[in-house]
Amino acid sequence: MAYAFVCFPAFAQVMTSCSSPSWAVAARPRRLLPGVRCPSSAPEAVAHETDLFDLKRYMAEKARRVDDALDRALPLRKPERLLAAMRYSLLAPGKRVRPVLTLAACELVGGEESTAMPFACAVEMLHVMSLVHDDLPCIDNDELRRGLPSNHVAFGEGVAVLAGDALHCFAFAHAAEATAGVPPKRILRAVVELGKAMGAEGMMAGEVVDIECEGKEVGLEVLEYIHLHKTARLLEAAVACGGIIGGAEEEEVERLRRYGRAVGLLFQVVDDVLDVARTSEELGKTAGKDLAKGKATYPKLMGLEKARLLAEELAAKAEEELQGFDRNRARPLRHLARYIAHRHN
Repeated sequence: MAYAFVCFPAFAQVMTSCSSPSWAVAARPRRLLPGVRCPSSAPEAVAHETDLFDLKRYMAEKARRVDDALDRALPLRKPERLLAAMRYSLLAPGKRVRPVLTLAACELVGGEESTAMPFACAVEMLHVMSLVHDDLPCIDNDELRRGLPSNHVAFGEGVAVLAGDALHCFAFAHAAEATAGVPPKRILRAVVELGKAMGAEGMMAGEVVDIECEGKEVGLEVLEYIHLHKTARLLEAAVACGGIIGGAEEEEVERLRRYGRAVGLLFQVVDDVLDVARTSEELGKTAGKDLAKGKATYPKLMGLEKARLLAEELAAKAEEELQGFDRNRARPLRHLARYIAHRHN
């Protein structure tokens, strides 16, 4: 599946300085989010119903249960240094947005949290693997993650590489082995979903294009290709897997995909805004690093205000995809989109 959504046609040309044969053909995407338009003025306010949903409490309760499940899934054992490195990053303080999306999507379509928890844990393991590897000196060279020294700072580069590899492998084993009470075909489909999200048509595609374009002038089309693969694809899979495990109909899974895709790109747009608007202490990671490395960002290409308006558009698009689902069950996903749009770290 090719991903793109083009906001400014004038920016949508792939620059020749970043059109290496290794990925230029794969990066010819088709329009992805036709409901999102270029924000030229303040968007209409999203209709926030007065449902008094306590998202902070919901997130805290779900995150606590995810943390407990992660701790149980990966106890400390031999080889102790490897397992300690895995647990160090996996259990570090985090918002757990991706696994909560999996749980919320499962419950939206009538499934039980317990059946989706192994996949929620797998999603977090895959996300943490990507953070451990991103922080390595050979990629982003970042020494701070979630307010703690990065894995390679705490355990050394070699162990960090292996800890990330082990988390990657264990995520799939845990999802397949620990999921109970779900038809095998659903489990297999969800495993395939995660595999595609992480591989050469997903996160790794975005990562390699990001590396190849570092320090080069790129247009909005390339930037969106990078982030729809590097960031949005796993968020999309997190939501889709929850729906699949919960027994969603095919049309419902596709709507959840579109929701996850919009939320995933929203997450990156807000990340780019925060990278220039917040401090390292506020973010729990190094602020301004993308700008310092010459990477393209949404504020750099669009300006800070238009990037913020784009975030509002994406949040509205995500909420639109939830129409037709049970309104009460959709509350967590609705409010999660708003939270991601307005988060501060």
